[in-house]
Amino acid sequence: MKRIRPFILLITVVLGALVAFGLWSLPGNLGGKRCSRTSPLGFDPQRVVSDIEIISKDHHSVIHNAERTEVRQYLMGRLRELGAEPQIYTFPGLRSRGYTFDANDIVADFPPLSDSCATYLLMVAHYDSRYPWKPVRDTVCSYGAADDGYGLGVALETARCLLEQRPEWKQGLRILFTDAEEVGMEGMKSLFGSNKELFEDVGLVINIEARGPFGPALLFETSEGNEALLKLYGENARYPYTYSLTNVVYSFLPNFTDFTVVKDSIPGMNFSTIADVNHYHTDKDNFSFVNASSILHYGEQILPVAAAYLTGGLYGDPDALRSDSNRVFFTVPLLGLLNFSKGWYIVLNVIVMLLFALLVFLNRGNLRGVGVQMCVSLGIALGALVAGELLAFLGCLVSGARFKLFGVVTGMGFDNILMIVSAVALLAVIILLYWKRGKTGTRLFATALLLAILSVALLCTIGDNMFTLIPLALFTLALLLWQATSLKLFLLASVALLILHSFSFLYALSMALSVGALGAVLMIASLDLMILVGLCDCYLMTGKD
Repeated sequence: MKRIRPFILLITVVLGALVAFGLWSLPGNLGGKRCSRTSPLGFDPQRVVSDIEIISKDHHSVIHNAERTEVRQYLMGRLRELGAEPQIYTFPGLRSRGYTFDANDIVADFPPLSDSCATYLLMVAHYDSRYPWKPVRDTVCSYGAADDGYGLGVALETARCLLEQRPEWKQGLRILFTDAEEVGMEGMKSLFGSNKELFEDVGLVINIEARGPFGPALLFETSEGNEALLKLYGENARYPYTYSLTNVVYSFLPNFTDFTVVKDSIPGMNFSTIADVNHYHTDKDNFSFVNASSILHYGEQILPVAAAYLTGGLYGDPDALRSDSNRVFFTVPLLGLLNFSKGWYIVLNVIVMLLFALLVFLNRGNLRGVGVQMCVSLGIALGALVAGELLAFLGCLVSGARFKLFGVVTGMGFDNILMIVSAVALLAVIILLYWKRGKTGTRLFATALLLAILSVALLCTIGDNMFTLIPLALFTLALLLWQATSLKLFLLASVALLILHSFSFLYALSMALSVGALGAVLMIASLDLMILVGLCDCYLMTGKD
């Protein structure tokens, strides 16, 4: 068994990484550019691709009036094909970002076949593309294939599937395709300010965005008081992918969507792909980069949630999804959505801390020098932070991109390679310089103690500490069970679960924050890797010591 243990560990690490990045845990493995798979619910990504091909054939920003008009007419025609009589709401003479333009929002209602309807589901996407700007050297325009061709196509295909269940609807469906979103959500602001009647009977908003054409579709933002929303999402979405922490992260980013205008008034969810930023708002956002697998992931989440809302007897009241409390939630590949009330999440934290204290007490005789080693662990984490930001700065210097400390950096070109190489180098440093046989236990406990301190601090400040609590909990349970039973299987299981969580979360975080926050990502990664490498070392060593 001892001889084959390294091979078992290698297989566990490789399979865990593959699953974390989508194999078996996301639809179509998120790798197929022309994915032909159709959802069991009937959502066909190729229909969306066909729509995007027409929508994205030309630039159609607020300065491209003729092309934007063509897109609007195409969308009107598609809504008529679905059986609606779309209406145009025009707001002339708007001015933003130095441009003067008319905003023309498209609204289409699909009431239920029953006579009465008090509540609507509002699906929102915008049909203008990004106006000209200069990310690095050249001025570019977007073709709007992902942003927001994905949103437009997904909304149309979702509506087509939902209409097949129309006899069962108890609520109605309203589709809103806004104009002038890219210049400050001017279309949504104007409509929301001037036509309140279109929003007063809305009980749920689903906004569909894209910040790049690749990767999973992330539920990255919800309205406040999301307890009922998360219940609806958790019980119905296939392949859920979300973190409550992204609500916090997004609030610090210089990005806004149409959902920003209404999220304080109406319960809702905001979905987006987040990879990668070099295709966002540039000429690379064109049809050649459309990814049908990513589109399918939107459908696998949004369609079942929308169907449950339209047919559910609980949602006749527009206030049915309002709540006074927020949830703490996150997804782990294969395990799905883990969703806690604030109270139960605090209880979970207390349980983990008590178990960790028990583990420390049981090993108190072997923890000499743990304080010094904790300082070393903290030094490695802070070193990763500084090194990451320095590498990002140098990368911007070489490429001509504008460096923004912890900000969104576009135009570097090799940013993804830089992030991958940096992560591999960090792992090598931890293995070669930090983990030395004879000190594994002390260093593991030192890193875990640092995680415990950070977990308490984060819980008290922002109310969400899942990225420190999960590795701490996995370490604690693995060590307690191993020491109680001598079964190293618990160490292996902890390694697998830590990989599933950390690789998936760190991918989402790095794509969302971009290379400008490489230091922050590497700092979090260093804590996960120190625990991971230590657990692997314990698994490979002879006996318990």
